[in-house]
Amino acid sequence: MLVPLLLVVHYLYLELTERKPHLRVSVLQPWIKTGFSFFNVFRHFPFVLRIAALCLIVIAVARPRSSSQMESIDTEGIDIVLTMDVSTSMLARDFKPDRINAAKDIAIEFIAQRPSDRMGIVVFAGESYTQCPLTTDRASLINLMKEVQTDLIEDGTAIGNGLATAVARMMDSDAPSRVVILLTDGVNNSGEVAPLTAAEIAKTYGVRVYTIGVGANGTAPYPVMTPWGVEVQDVKVEIDEELLKEVAQITGGRYFRATDNTKLAEIYSEINKMETARTTIDSFPIYKELFGGYALAALACLLLELIVRLLIRRLP
Repeated sequence: MLVPLLLVVHYLYLELTERKPHLRVSVLQPWIKTGFSFFNVFRHFPFVLRIAALCLIVIAVARPRSSSQMESIDTEGIDIVLTMDVSTSMLARDFKPDRINAAKDIAIEFIAQRPSDRMGIVVFAGESYTQCPLTTDRASLINLMKEVQTDLIEDGTAIGNGLATAVARMMDSDAPSRVVILLTDGVNNSGEVAPLTAAEIAKTYGVRVYTIGVGANGTAPYPVMTPWGVEVQDVKVEIDEELLKEVAQITGGRYFRATDNTKLAEIYSEINKMETARTTIDSFPIYKELFGGYALAALACLLLELIVRLLIRRLP
C-alpha cells in the first residue's frame, strides 16, 4: 500500500537532484552563494511531513495489532446438540403461544447462557436433518433456531433418526463432554433407526442424552383444519415416556417432563447447572489495537506541516 507514495517521493527526489535550471546573466557575482543555506533545506520540510502523514494514515487504515500477549482462560469445553421435534403436533397450544415457539424461545435463552460451548441444532419429524452444525457463532446459531418450523419435512416422529443424526454431528468431537438434548411431544412412529439403537450408538461414542417430553397432562388444544376453517380442538397428549426414560438411562442422562413454559425453562436451567466441565486454555491470544498511535502521529505531522508552512511564509 505504501509503494505509490514511495514512487512519488522517488520521482520528486530525481526532479530536485537532476534538474539543472539555467539563466543567462552578464556577471555571476550576484548568484554566487557561500556556505550552507538553511532555507533551501527547510522549504522541503512540509512536503516531507505530508508524505509521512500519508504513510501513517495508510498504516492506521490497515489496522495493525499485536498478539504478543497471551492469557489463560477457563472454558466449559462442552459440545451440545439441541435435537428438536418439528412434527405438526408441536403446534398444540398447551404452551404459549404453542409448543414449537415456546421450545425455540427457551432454547435461545439456553444458548445465550453458554457462550463458551460449541452448540448445534438437529430437527426431526418423519426424517431428520442438521439445521446448524456445531459452532461457537452464537448469532448464527440463534438465527437458525428462529427459522425452525413445522411442515419443512415429511410429518411423523422419527426419534431414532433425530438422535442418530445428533450423535453423528459429534463423532469426531474431542470435547471432554458431549451432550444431546432431545425434545419431543410424541411417540416414535417412523424412521429407519430405532430409538434404543440410536441410544446404544450414543453410549458407544460417550454422548450423554437428556430427553424432554413436552405436553400437558391429558389433552391439549390443537388447531385443526375443517371445511369451515381452522378450529381449535382438544387432542389427547401421547408421549412415550418409558422410551424417553430408557434412552436417557442408557446414555447416562436424565428424562424430564415439561407441561408448560415455566417447567420447560426450569428444565433447561437444571441442565445448564449440571453440565459444567471446565477446562483451561493456556494459549489464548490477547490482541492489542495499534492503529490509534499511527493515527495520532499522522495528525501531529499534518499540524506540524501547517505550522512550518506558516513559518516559511514569514521568512524574508
